[in-house]
Amino acid sequence: MGNICGLFGKSRQAFYKQKNINHQSALEMAIVLEKAVQIRASQKQLGTKKLHRILSQTLQHHKIKLGRDRFFNLLAENGMLLRKRKRKKVQTTDSNHPFKKYPNLIKELNLDRANQVWVSDITYLRLVGSKFCYLSLITDAYSRKIVGHCLHLSLAAEGPAEALKMALASINTPGNHSLIHHSDRGSQYCSNGYIKLLHDSKIKVSMAEKGNPYENAIAERVNGILKTEFALDRLFKNYETVVAVVAESIHIYNDQRPHTSCDYLTPNQAHAKQGELVRRWRNKKKKSPESGLTVDTVNQIQD
Repeated sequence: MGNICGLFGKSRQAFYKQKNINHQSALEMAIVLEKAVQIRASQKQLGTKKLHRILSQTLQHHKIKLGRDRFFNLLAENGMLLRKRKRKKVQTTDSNHPFKKYPNLIKELNLDRANQVWVSDITYLRLVGSKFCYLSLITDAYSRKIVGHCLHLSLAAEGPAEALKMALASINTPGNHSLIHHSDRGSQYCSNGYIKLLHDSKIKVSMAEKGNPYENAIAERVNGILKTEFALDRLFKNYETVVAVVAESIHIYNDQRPHTSCDYLTPNQAHAKQGELVRRWRNKKKKSPESGLTVDTVNQIQD
């Protein structure tokens, strides 16, 4: 062995030192990958940037130095990078109805506390037999916490109303919060019963302008997170399974998932804060060096 090491200009001691370093590095990467697999088990489409953030405590505990770029390469080498998926959108908003429509009250509004603005939306989940069920969500715009939800077998107003009742139960005195409820102009949110619930709780009503999805972007984004990162866009065998999966997913989302829009706090952590939160996200696109085409960086940049 000494003769072989000499051929390459290395001592026997240096050879074994490098061998030990390589062995230690392999053990560290195995620890990181095992933890990453555990996290992805419940958040199947969690982007690399947030996955690295969640792993920070594990890295510190094991004294592992692993930057984001090296972590990205580690996932790539092990086939763990994500691909963005597209599905046909099911229409859940019907704005052609006789109910009163309300103006947008949250344009240019600065958010500095929880229970200042709630945003609402409905998304569909797929069942076998070409059937659907509908998930109504109410999200706090400041903290991104889901404060109310209801799964319903139809697009009737009962689903959103139950989600609203759950959200209202989370605060003691709604009228003292100067709370605004923001939604699209769907018939469910404009219905007499739903508006009465809001007015009875002294909550102001705000709605997006017709045909402008960006005016309810936060609610749409939360829908997307649940469908992609938590794989709620998959086909479910029955309604009871969806109920259980939705409840677990929302719990993990609120309690464990960091948000770049909330200074990398989880929604539950951000909900307890006051003052403007630092936004850590950027609208970033990369160009492929081979083709010059714009490539979505879903593994690196996500809310």
